[in-house]
Amino acid sequence: MSRDIQTVSVIGAGQMGNGIAHVFALAGINVRLYDIDSDTLKKAVQTIDTNLGRAVARGKITEHDQKRALTNIMTVDNLADTGPVDLVIEAVTEKERIKQAIFEDILLHVNDDTILTSNTSSISITRLASRTDRPERFMGLHFMNPVPIMQLVELIRGIATDEETFKSVAGVVDRIGKTYSTAEDFPAFIVNRILMPMINEAIYTLYEGVGNVQSIDTSLKLGANHPMGPLALADFIGLDTCLAIMNVLHDGLADTKYRPCPLLVKYVEAGWLGRKTSRGFYDYRGEVPRPTR
Repeated sequence: MSRDIQTVSVIGAGQMGNGIAHVFALAGINVRLYDIDSDTLKKAVQTIDTNLGRAVARGKITEHDQKRALTNIMTVDNLADTGPVDLVIEAVTEKERIKQAIFEDILLHVNDDTILTSNTSSISITRLASRTDRPERFMGLHFMNPVPIMQLVELIRGIATDEETFKSVAGVVDRIGKTYSTAEDFPAFIVNRILMPMINEAIYTLYEGVGNVQSIDTSLKLGANHPMGPLALADFIGLDTCLAIMNVLHDGLADTKYRPCPLLVKYVEAGWLGRKTSRGFYDYRGEVPRPTR
């Protein structure tokens, strides 16, 4: 028997977290949005308001929908205030030790029947769940970026996830108007298991001088009908995130085909992480993005 989820806490108000809060609030679900940084929380609410406003301008929702969604979001800066909800969605940075610390802390505040989920794009759900007191009520809930636009959500069961938990989470995904796919708990699941090696190979193609940034992205856009070239997509995702996922694949599957390209490592070491730092495979500091190689 599935559970009707009415209240949700989103842990982390960055790019993914504010998008997740957006879609749940728009679906009429009460959201508690937490971040350790108050400025990030303020920026998140502004971003949600702006994105809802764009949806109003396109005729996708009404102004009433926008106002109602905003009233469904409560920002909190104390982790204790996130606990008494039906569902927790962790959406912090893609570092396992940070995620583990969040779950260990939040266990002090959640209800006995609260479902815990992680928006991780690559880390073992079974391993994260094992650090909690409820591995049977823990699973992966992986949204795609940007959350309000992308239709897919990956649902990943850990080895102990029970059927009631899965049905409850699948039900709320239906309610927010998304489509889910189910993935087994292996490194990077489905989307990133396929996508990240393609991006990594594009970076190797650049590293080996087969083509420059512009030629590689143009080739995939026009030759494979991709909406965005792989290097531009890497910048959009964040090169640090791409590297983290490739390391999870390489460590978890022990196959040299997942070895991160040295050029990707170099860009991350330089702090050129893509759009969020204004430089990656493109330089975004001018009016028009310019390739950096």
